[in-house]
Amino acid sequence: MVRATVLTELYHGPVRPTPGRERTEPPPRHTVAASAAGDSILTVPNLFTFARLLCLPLFLYLLFGRDNRAGAAWLLGGLGATDWVDGYLARRLHQVSEFGKVFDPTVDRLLFIVSVSGIIVDDGAPRWFCIAVLVREVLVGGMMAVATLAFHMPRFDVTRAGKLATLLLMFGVPGFLLGASDFLGHGAFQVGGWLFGLPGLALSWYVALAYVPRVRAAVAAGHQAELAGPTPAR
Repeated sequence: MVRATVLTELYHGPVRPTPGRERTEPPPRHTVAASAAGDSILTVPNLFTFARLLCLPLFLYLLFGRDNRAGAAWLLGGLGATDWVDGYLARRLHQVSEFGKVFDPTVDRLLFIVSVSGIIVDDGAPRWFCIAVLVREVLVGGMMAVATLAFHMPRFDVTRAGKLATLLLMFGVPGFLLGASDFLGHGAFQVGGWLFGLPGLALSWYVALAYVPRVRAAVAAGHQAELAGPTPAR
C-alpha cells in the first residue's frame, strides 16, 4: 500500500484526500479516558474514597465497642494520611470526574463530623477544640449545600489552604485521642495534637471566612448565567 502511494506521487503528484473524507488523527488515549471518566462514578479514585468512608463504622466500633482509643486514633490518622491518594490516582489514571470532585471533600467532611462527634462523647480530646472543629464543618458544609441546591451555585475546587487545614486537623485530632489513651508515649502524642491541631484549626476558620465572598460571587455568576439563558445556536 505504501509502495503504491509512493509510485502514484512520483507519476501524478501528491495524493490529495477526497473532499469530505479527510483523515483526522485520533485524540490521545489519555484524553479519551479523561473524557470518559468526566461523568463516571465507578472509577478507581472514587472507589478508594468510598473505602475510606467505610472505615467510619470501624472507627466507631474501636472507640466505643472495644474501648480502644489508640486503635481508633491510628485508624483516623491513617485516613488522614491517605487523604491525598484519591486525588493522585485521579490525575495519574486520568480519571478525574465531576462526581469525584464533590465526593472526596464530602467524605472528608463526614469523617470530621462523625469522628469528632464521637471523640466529644468519649471525652478523648479538648472539648472546646472539638466543638470549634465541628461548628466550622457544619457551617461550611451547610453554606455549600444551600448555595448549590437552592441558588444553583457552580461548584469550585477546594483551595490549597483548605486542603492543608484538613491535613493538619487529620493529624491533630488523632494526636489528641492518642494522648488520652494508655499508648506508649501518649504524652508526646498529646503535644503533637496541639502542634498540628492549633494551626489546622486557625487555618480552617480562615479558609471558611475566605469562602464567603467566593460563594457570593459564584452564586451571583450562576444567577447571571440563568438570566442570560442558553446561548442561541448559530
